[in-house]
Amino acid sequence: MSARFALVPGAVVDESGLQHLGNPLVEQRALAAGRAVAPLADRRVIAVPGEDRLSWLDSLSSQALTHLAPGESTELLILDPHGHIEHAASVLDDGETTWLIADSADAEGLLAWLLRMRFRLRVSPRDASDEYAVIGGTAEGLGVVTPADPAGLPLVWRDPWPAVGAGGYAYARVEPHPGIDRDWAEAIVSRAEEERIADAAARGEIALAGLVAADALRVAAWRPRWSADVDERTLPHELDWLRTAVHLSKGCYRGQETIAKVHNLGHPPRRLIALDLDGSESVLPAHGSVVRVGDDAVGVVTSVALHYEDGPIALAVVRRSTPVDAELLVETAEAPVSASQEVIVPPEAGATASIPRMTRLSRRTPAK
Repeated sequence: MSARFALVPGAVVDESGLQHLGNPLVEQRALAAGRAVAPLADRRVIAVPGEDRLSWLDSLSSQALTHLAPGESTELLILDPHGHIEHAASVLDDGETTWLIADSADAEGLLAWLLRMRFRLRVSPRDASDEYAVIGGTAEGLGVVTPADPAGLPLVWRDPWPAVGAGGYAYARVEPHPGIDRDWAEAIVSRAEEERIADAAARGEIALAGLVAADALRVAAWRPRWSADVDERTLPHELDWLRTAVHLSKGCYRGQETIAKVHNLGHPPRRLIALDLDGSESVLPAHGSVVRVGDDAVGVVTSVALHYEDGPIALAVVRRSTPVDAELLVETAEAPVSASQEVIVPPEAGATASIPRMTRLSRRTPAK
């Protein structure tokens, strides 16, 4: 990330990037309304040029990519032989190159895997992060940004979540889905453009939001992310990630047998839930905090946020058998915090899924 973002008034910057500018709740509202953009220094860009790029990525990943049209946005997962998630990336093709946006902690491993799998195919994956940065926001908000267009097509990835893509499947049956109005896009920009944005923000010409604000909007939309919600055992089914990242009827790929078996014949062993946290003590749990039913540990918190409308919220992965009406406690450094559970992936998800649609509870009073 450009060091110039540290010169923006109020900026709090660490090794991950611009965290906030003093008021993450205000930044969330501005970001959601298209009045601000977020420098996403916790993402990296991988470029995959070559004539065989789409069919090659199709053969390696959970997503059907052979016929991906220029400008079309999707995402992929790389699975191990047992169907566990190893890597994840947003995908955009410009007709000459396929562009992958990956979490920084995942990008090196993903690129190493791709390089090992080239064989004699006409593909040349590379880390393009020295050339390009990523800026996030609504489609309207990104109007102040000039995306890179090396092949004449602006590189703007539009998040498909929570729509169910071709070949996908939704386990969450709540209506309306909390992400239904989510408007999120990520522009790949040149490093020179990133510096222009930082300088304009320092002069007060462009409004910025930090990573804290961007992540809070993600958590409120129940949107899974590799760096937060995935561990070495995670199956896509557990996070409702069959919606946008898995094509259930495409050709063979590593881990496909498990994907099909769990979806058609069994149930995912764990399930993602949303937590409305008791905010009376003003304490937020940390990533990895234990979730309990009484004295029984049933899962862990994977993402947590203070949302500008919903207040303190979190995502957690719990055992499938955890009762949907259980009273939950979340451990924190100070004291346990009570939490109410909102079902994302139901216990019945999979072969015997027969889930009536539910009307989602109304939102809380906006946080002060």
